[in-house]
Amino acid sequence: MLAALRDLDISCELIVVNDCSSDGTPAILQRLAREHADVIRLFEHEVNQGKGAAVRTAIQQASGDICIVQDADLEYDPSDYQRLIQPILDGDADAVYGSRFLPSDRRRVLYFWHRLGNNFLTLLSNMFTDLDLTDMETCYKAVKTPILKSIPIRSNDFGIEPELTAKLAKRGCRIYEVPISYRGRSYEEGKKIGWRDGVRALWTIFYFRLVDDVYEEGYGHAMLYSLSRTHRLNSWMADLVRPWVGDRVLELGAGLGNVTLKLMPRHLYVAADRDATRLDYLHTRFGAYQWMEVRAIDPEDPATFAGLEESLDTVICLNSLENAASDERVLQHIYQTLVPGGIALILVPRGRWLYGPLDRALGQRRRYGRKELVNKCIQAGFTLKLCVSFNRIGMVPWLLNSTVFRRQKIGKLQLKLFDSFIWLWRRIDRLLPLPSLSLFVAVEKPLSSGGTSVAGNDPI
Repeated sequence: MLAALRDLDISCELIVVNDCSSDGTPAILQRLAREHADVIRLFEHEVNQGKGAAVRTAIQQASGDICIVQDADLEYDPSDYQRLIQPILDGDADAVYGSRFLPSDRRRVLYFWHRLGNNFLTLLSNMFTDLDLTDMETCYKAVKTPILKSIPIRSNDFGIEPELTAKLAKRGCRIYEVPISYRGRSYEEGKKIGWRDGVRALWTIFYFRLVDDVYEEGYGHAMLYSLSRTHRLNSWMADLVRPWVGDRVLELGAGLGNVTLKLMPRHLYVAADRDATRLDYLHTRFGAYQWMEVRAIDPEDPATFAGLEESLDTVICLNSLENAASDERVLQHIYQTLVPGGIALILVPRGRWLYGPLDRALGQRRRYGRKELVNKCIQAGFTLKLCVSFNRIGMVPWLLNSTVFRRQKIGKLQLKLFDSFIWLWRRIDRLLPLPSLSLFVAVEKPLSSGGTSVAGNDPI
């Protein structure tokens, strides 16, 4: 294994997790860790927890760009490492499965019923994930490390295989398969997996089809993923923005691309975010479009805007400005990016009195009043074209969940029910005697210095 890592000609680390082995394994591992301290990092479990727990420990400690998960029994050949990671290095894949059942140069012939069980579990997993894998249960997988670190792994046993597959599928990751060599062991040689593991795998496949547990809470994306499922709400937001969108567009804080998808195509569309995991998702979702550029931009860092100065006719900033420590600086960077006559489209949460745990969970530092938002845009040099309220009915569930019940997320059932009635909320929004959940402004970079023109239906 060490020789195979060195043959890769890239910087590697070998993370070994001893899951409380009761034979001579600990002594061997400790000796190897001392002899190869530059490569091997050894971690010990004081109590046997299972494969899933061992992999979870290893992922937490990983520091490289790609993780290869391999059992230590060497049923899988380390000489296949290069084959396994190549689709990721080529930029085509986010995860690669080493298939024991694709044609390869050699495969040990073993148990018919074991193979049949694998095929059945793979078929069932494919039905629920809409993938076309040949070997879901393979213990030989390569995945981009940022993606693995952001996925919560709940299974402590061999259920990690269907669980990880379900979550990679729900995240929209690009999954490839490559053929690998396989030297399976017999039960006499120490193979441990049995029919009980198959039953647990069945339960895991069903469970993670129903449960959208695809982001670690520490990564702040779980709520974003839930909101991404409100397709009608996202369409309402896109319809609000679309009449102002030009041909050369920058979207700051594109997130998971929920609105991006509804504003395509354009002559140039730059989908930008500061978060590495969200950028991976955007690359997966939109990387094939030649007119689409996925770019890492921190709205508060002018260096990340390099090359975009006065080059775009539209900047979209939806539910992102409120996350900045200095929103004035962000507005200045947006202004500098636009050509004269260019339009900035900004949607922000409204009402300081609504600020609560939900806002903090989403990384929001503030909520705005109309006068505050308009004044900050004008101070940045913009001319105000439009300022309107958005989503009055949404204020009620937000008030109850965040301010009254102090919750940090909105339940999926609530979101689905709310989204199901968007057709009604859109028609009555202007008629409701309620403050809105959000404010939308369209501001223009002037062709020359001058006054402002204002349109809107809300009092300051």
